[in-house]
Amino acid sequence: MDIGYGAAQRCDVVIGGAGFAGLALAVALRQALGDPFAVMVVDPTLAQARSRDPRASAIAAAARRLFEAIGVWQRVETEAQPILDMQVTDSKLEHVVRPTLLTFGGEVDAGEPFAHMIENRLLIDALVERAQALGVALRAEAVVGFESRAHAIDVECSHGGAVSARLLVGADGARSRIREQAGIAVHGWHYGQTAIVCTVAHERDHGGRAVEHFLPAGPFAILPLRGRRASIVWTEERSEAERIMALSDADFLAELEKRFGLHLGALEVIGPRRAFPLGLFTARSFIGDRLALIGDAAHIIHPIAGQGLNLGLRDVAALAEAIVDAARLGLDIGGQPVLERYQRWRRFDTMTMGLATDGLNRLFSNKSDILRLARDVGLSLVERAPALKRLFIREAAGFTGDVPKLLRGEAL
Repeated sequence: MDIGYGAAQRCDVVIGGAGFAGLALAVALRQALGDPFAVMVVDPTLAQARSRDPRASAIAAAARRLFEAIGVWQRVETEAQPILDMQVTDSKLEHVVRPTLLTFGGEVDAGEPFAHMIENRLLIDALVERAQALGVALRAEAVVGFESRAHAIDVECSHGGAVSARLLVGADGARSRIREQAGIAVHGWHYGQTAIVCTVAHERDHGGRAVEHFLPAGPFAILPLRGRRASIVWTEERSEAERIMALSDADFLAELEKRFGLHLGALEVIGPRRAFPLGLFTARSFIGDRLALIGDAAHIIHPIAGQGLNLGLRDVAALAEAIVDAARLGLDIGGQPVLERYQRWRRFDTMTMGLATDGLNRLFSNKSDILRLARDVGLSLVERAPALKRLFIREAAGFTGDVPKLLRGEAL
């Protein structure tokens, strides 16, 4: 990977973090504003020749439009698996029959799937290649400190030296050092649950179908990948997840088969299995002095609706539009009016989605027969209401509320 250090220690925007959100923001800004607008991404993982992220992600239709608008989706679309339909089931682990309570057609508009599944490493590599082509400076370092002044923010990188920027963006994940150094508190709670993530190969074709099977411990999601493969996101109580993760390969597969079922034939776990503690956390503020937080640095939600990544890309679209509009008007891109516009745009949506996923998790992740009966009746009623189902699909696809240009597929 070509790591650019730039000729001068001055930059318009420094982005700490080279995940989806950080790289997408860098590409969007450089594509919209071009030279001489300088953008730098700082992250130790940029030292790797290629991404090693073994996970896969659901890319909602609005997020896919963003990636198309910034010239990235075209590089990976042949590797992306459209979700053609989705089934929701609800039962206990020992139940033989798993009735389908709710189904969704996979199109948000004619010919446009509401989501695609793609392996993270493919999309990260495409983002890096696009950033390099546009002249984004990529530094294989970490942001270790910063100090804001009246018209700039001085950012210190781990290899020494400071970069003077107009804006610093924290895109460095749930344990954001940038957020901590800015003194921005995080409010929320742990769920006592862990998500087990792995990829499986299966004997029969999945037909592009995603399955969300609700069990008392939490959802078990089967998400289709290209070929006869699927990404598994499997929620368990923390102690049970620790037991399962410690099992031998054969015993782990046996536990997985109990939950997966036999509808796709024989299974094989391919690649590593990983575990992530679950919680709901939101930064007290998404902005500071010449500072903005995006993605997991700003908010963490439960994966029950598959919206965590897409929520971060909504941050990208809103912040990019606010910065580009300000730059074209000759305004200070790191000034409070620009940052406050971004925060107003994103705060309500983030809180709404966080509360929605929290409510769903509490409703479905429990052993109460009374609650299970109530939610099954509710799901059955939704199944009989096509207009309500279409509304849910549009929400999941990212097309409700005040949608930024990039999420509509429009150039900035």
